[in-house]
This record gives sequence, structure tokens and C-alpha cells, in this order.
Amino acid sequence: MIDREAVPTRALVLVPILSQNLQNRVAGEARLVRRTDDARLEEAAGLAAAIELDVVDVMRVPLNAIRPSTLIGKGKLEDIWDVIDREKVDLIIMDHPLTPVQQRNLEHEWDTKVLDRTGLILEIFGRRAQTREGRLQVELAHLNYQKGRLVRSWTHLERQRGGIGFMGGPGETQIEADRRALQEKINRLEKDLEQVRRTRGLQRTNRQKVPHPIVALVGYTNAGKSTLFNQLTGAGIFAKDLLFATLDPTLRTMVLPHGRQVILSDTVGFISDLPTHLVAAFRATLEEVLEADVILHVRDIVHEDTGAQAEDVASVLHDLGVEIYEDPRVIEVWNKIDLLPEAERQTVLERASSQKPSRSTGQMQPVALSAISGEGTTVLLAEIEEKLAQDDNLLSVHLGFEDGEGLAWIYRHCDVLERVDGETGIDLNIRAPDKVQSELRSRFVIEQ
Repeated sequence: MIDREAVPTRALVLVPILSQNLQNRVAGEARLVRRTDDARLEEAAGLAAAIELDVVDVMRVPLNAIRPSTLIGKGKLEDIWDVIDREKVDLIIMDHPLTPVQQRNLEHEWDTKVLDRTGLILEIFGRRAQTREGRLQVELAHLNYQKGRLVRSWTHLERQRGGIGFMGGPGETQIEADRRALQEKINRLEKDLEQVRRTRGLQRTNRQKVPHPIVALVGYTNAGKSTLFNQLTGAGIFAKDLLFATLDPTLRTMVLPHGRQVILSDTVGFISDLPTHLVAAFRATLEEVLEADVILHVRDIVHEDTGAQAEDVASVLHDLGVEIYEDPRVIEVWNKIDLLPEAERQTVLERASSQKPSRSTGQMQPVALSAISGEGTTVLLAEIEEKLAQDDNLLSVHLGFEDGEGLAWIYRHCDVLERVDGETGIDLNIRAPDKVQSELRSRFVIEQ
């Protein structure tokens, strides 16, 4: 008897390469930095590898026109069928969005299961989600994606992993034939997610009562955010050269060189052409970024498409209300300099140091570093401290020895930089958040 779990699905990855004229018609001039074909092929293969498919080949599919019925032309359909037959392919990954009609027609033409880019990303998210919130978000996004399809998309993958997929198994992943039942399930999930979001909102409110600023890591998937998170906090969270290695947000406290405590937040990586409903589903996860005091935009500076990747991150954050090139909270981090030959590494370091910070926007110089070796992290920590110091409210407070309750209040709500116990009472040098200024001044003697 064959152990099905030991036999990975044989997958053929197809990457449509749109002609320049077609790109302009489809996307207009919105994309200022064009993605290279080789990088697209590498990323498509990486997405397939993220769920451990046996990728038999990654093929370019040049497109001068998009066919509404099958996306690609008849001649290319036949060429691909020859590869499917010869390589005994079980699954086609189309690195492009497919309409329900296109997906059905391609499956009919090739007699093979077809998954588009959106479906593959959803499958990866389903594998990575660990928390209840993450699983709810994935399931909701999956059902919204399936609205127009109403087919069992994951049968081949369920068999491979023994029915432990993100929606539970074959019995639970069956998309109801009845559209109304599907919508009812979506409505239930939205209510469950809303409850989770309220809980996260309460947790965020409680954190705001503590004087620790939040520093959020954002960036393209596989830029090295989790590795940097581990380097700075010693947290040991899952970090691997793998697309979407992190899905659920992770929070850890850390101490900056001059003693200030901050909360560091690792977030899901972004990717090009991320579907709108998927961004919406993960909005709650990304709310840590909206509330952050400092945002670290981590870039894989070695990647040939680093400029296009940065643009994709900027686009997603723009939809969330954060202008990454203008927001004064942002520090750009150029990661993976350890992968560069010495001459190129020096060039990158010189480029970073030559980009002058902008006083008008608060933007700081990029910080070039290696999250693996730790080179450059000292500079990054100093930049974070400087960014936080711009909003400091440094005050001196005097209180009597008998005011134990007041002393405890200050330690809960402010950052105590220095304490001196004198003959007449306690003198404190503190850093006080704006939100506690009013109560602070009404309760204590503030020394000028």
C-alpha cells in the first residue's frame, strides 16, 4: 500500500509573461518599477515550494493577448498538455489570477487540477496560521474566493496531508453547493472574527496604558523580518528562507541600549498582486502597524526586484492608511548585506549613508544590516531610540515617601529614567506619554 503522505503532488508552475503593451493595458502606469521575469519565475517556484509540492518545471508562458475563456492560446494549451502527459503532472499552478470560467476550462482542457496564484497563497496561509484569529481569517478569505467557484478546490492537497488542512479535512472543506448556505457560513465567520478583533482591541487598549512604545516590522515576504526579530529579541520564532514563514503576529518586549523598553511586533509578509479581499481579511493582523510608534520597513536589498518589492509593500500599506515614504514613523532597513561580495557590500553601505534624512517628513537614513550576523543592528537600535526621543516628554517629579500609590502609578504609566531617594522624598526623572500628561500634572509636583 502506498503511503500517500510520503508522495508529494507533482506540480507544473506556469508563469504568464505579459507583453509590454499588454502590461500597460492591464495595469496602466501605476507600477513604476517593473518586476523582472526571472524574479517572477523564482517567486512562483518559491510559492509552490512553500507547501512542499514536487515542482517538475517552471515554465514561462508569453502572452500578447488574454483569452477570456482560457487566459492562454490554443497552441500553448497543447504544448503544456504534452508536458503534463510526459511528466505525469497532478497539479497546475498558474501564477496569475484566473476567473472561475478560465479555471474550469483549463481543468477540462488538461484533465488536471488547476490552482491560480490567489488559491495557492490561500493554501500557504492555511498551512501557516496557528492562532484562532489567523485560521478564521484564512477560512473567510478562502470562502470569499470560492464564492464564484463553488467547487472542491483542495481535494488533491487534503489527500497529501491526511485531512489536516486549514479547514479541517475533506468533510469540512466541502464548499456547499447552495450559495445561500455559503453566505451564511461567511456571515458566521465574520461575526466570530469581529469578536476576536474586539478582544485584540481590548488587549491593545491595555498595552496603551503601559508606557512601552510599539515597534512594528513590515516588509515583503522573505525579506528577513522574523530573522531580524529573533536577532533583536532572542525570541526563537520560526524563521526560514521560505515565503510566508510568518503569518500570525508575534509580540515581544525588548530593551534598547539606554534602557527604554519597547514592544517589537513581527507581521505577515506582503507579496505582489495580493487580492484585495485577502488584504481585508488580514486587516486586524496589520492593525499593529497602524498603532505602532516606529515602523521598520525591512527590505531584501540583495534581491534583484527589491525596488518592486518595496513598491508592493507601499501599495498595501497605502490601502491601510500608511504612506510609507512620507510617514515620519518609518525607518527603512536594508537587510541581507552578509550575502553580498565585499565590494558590493561597501557600495550598499555607501548608498545607505549617502541618502540624507528628510527633516520635512521625519524620514531617517536607511540602515544597512545583516539580520543573520547582527552587523548594523547597533545602528538600527540607535535610530529607533532617536525616533522615539523626538516625542519624548522628559519631566522631573517630586513626591513624598508616603505616596506609595502615586509612585506605583508613575511606574505603571511612565518610563522612569532615574530615581533618587532624598531626605524629603523621592525625585524621579521620567519620560511621560502624552496620554497621561493631564493626570500626571494634576497628581504630582512637576519640577521645572
